[in-house]
Amino acid sequence: MRRQIPLLITGFVGAIYIVTFFIPATRFVETIATDWILIIQAFAIWLGALNLLKLSIMKLSSRKPGAGYAAIVIVCFLITAAAGLAPITRGEHFLSDHNYLAENSTFEWIYNSVYVPLNATMFALLAFFVASASYRAFRARNREATLLLGAACVMMLGRVPLGDAITGFLPEGWTLSAWADVIMNFPVLAGQRAIMIGIALGIVSTALRLVLGIERSHVGGD
Repeated sequence: MRRQIPLLITGFVGAIYIVTFFIPATRFVETIATDWILIIQAFAIWLGALNLLKLSIMKLSSRKPGAGYAAIVIVCFLITAAAGLAPITRGEHFLSDHNYLAENSTFEWIYNSVYVPLNATMFALLAFFVASASYRAFRARNREATLLLGAACVMMLGRVPLGDAITGFLPEGWTLSAWADVIMNFPVLAGQRAIMIGIALGIVSTALRLVLGIERSHVGGD
């Protein structure tokens, strides 16, 4: 029964969205279901946060390698939660219908001064991984890799002023910037559309498996 009920709920909700998509007169049912989904999401956020706190405490108590990072997670979690829930703020401390917290609050300061810089740092580090992966991928070992290397060189030079300086004497349609536009508008766009079509087909097939109860991994099935 513990597995049948989640499967029935999944199939019922999936059927609601399928029916309301093809029958506009039943759109009000979709609105009700969406409201319930938002409520469940709110509870799921708390469940995920408490689960993260529980796992971090267990990792810290086990004193295994990396327990220090768990301590940092616990301290940051408690400080951020206290700042978000406490009525004490650095400026005006009132709640309104449009702002979760007043401007210049402690929670906003933590978000803008701690989370945003850390997030930017993580994305900045990705540039080094991309550069390392590009160095390994752009080696002209075969015909395909040589083609990829040539396209990458055209794109990099065509997007900077150096490319126009090198090929500025050529006709307008033969400069590196023009070839970069051709690459973006034809082979790259075609590849993106093929990937999006494949993703859409995968989403549809996975959704049908969930609605029909074939896919049971989310309820602990095989």
